Amino acid sequence: MTDSPLDRRRFLGVATSAAVATVATSIPSAANAAPRRRDTDGPTATFRWLGTSGWRIDIGAKTVLVDPYLSRFDTGLFDGVFKPATKLTVDTIRIADHPGRPQTILVTHTHWDHYNDVPHIATQSGARVFGTLTAYHLGLAYGLPTSQLSPVKGGEVLDFGDYTVEVVSSLHSRNPSYSMAFPGVRVAVPAKPETIADLPEGDTLAFQVTPRGGPSVFFMGASDFAERNLAGLAPDVAMIAVPSTDATHDYVPRLLDALDRPATVVPVHWENFETALTNPPTVAPNDQARLDTFLAAVRKFAPRTRILVPRFLTPYTFGYPLGPVRAPVSR
Repeated sequence: MTDSPLDRRRFLGVATSAAVATVATSIPSAANAAPRRRDTDGPTATFRWLGTSGWRIDIGAKTVLVDPYLSRFDTGLFDGVFKPATKLTVDTIRIADHPGRPQTILVTHTHWDHYNDVPHIATQSGARVFGTLTAYHLGLAYGLPTSQLSPVKGGEVLDFGDYTVEVVSSLHSRNPSYSMAFPGVRVAVPAKPETIADLPEGDTLAFQVTPRGGPSVFFMGASDFAERNLAGLAPDVAMIAVPSTDATHDYVPRLLDALDRPATVVPVHWENFETALTNPPTVAPNDQARLDTFLAAVRKFAPRTRILVPRFLTPYTFGYPLGPVRAPVSR
């Protein structure tokens, strides 16, 4: 540990930022605009960014959540005085406004800014939680029944009728010391967590969600990956965690190449996730620079790829030809 001020980069190695333009694009060619998959009469899928790497996906009458963290409480991470003993709290009023009535919750890993609100949302909605064995054991610690907890490892392809979910074994980001905050797993049911330090990384997953008829959408919760595990996914849209350090070699070129250069890239995990969900998102200067660097790298390596810099709670659909299209606001 150094004497310099601490920010989330030093601990999580996950984010960056920018003053948000709603859509920042590199103009795609006609060749890239062609759909990878033939559209069918499947249900319309609408995507809303919940901040950090969280998403609400409405597929017809069904709702899927990815890493829903809405409480966004202060840990000092963005003020330079990070407090690992920060008490876990759930903002039930804020949560009540945004997640809908999900049937499925996908958890990439169990750090507090991904998992904190999951047990509450699952309790209120009856949703089934899919995550690592650590997520399973933590769910039991919070009192969720086994009927709502499904441990996954990566490689599973799960059919939910109107959509499928492919589980991908992934990696967590690295900080400048090539480490991370709160490493470790839970191999048995622990005491109910009380502080953010009680929620370890717990191994990391990614998910590819494909509504019936497409498009396929890849979700990351942290900015590292195993290239071999991405072979053959070729998503149409990729929600990519912006790296906060250069610890991962050639992050953007290797990742986009492994994903077969998605038609649309959406950067996530770059804003100050301890501030309110108001647009434009609040961002730190260092995060702004990291996001700008990420966007420039995407444009350079995949100039035909569209880039959508999302705004909180804004509904997006990704139709054919692929590209972000605003959908009517609804809850």
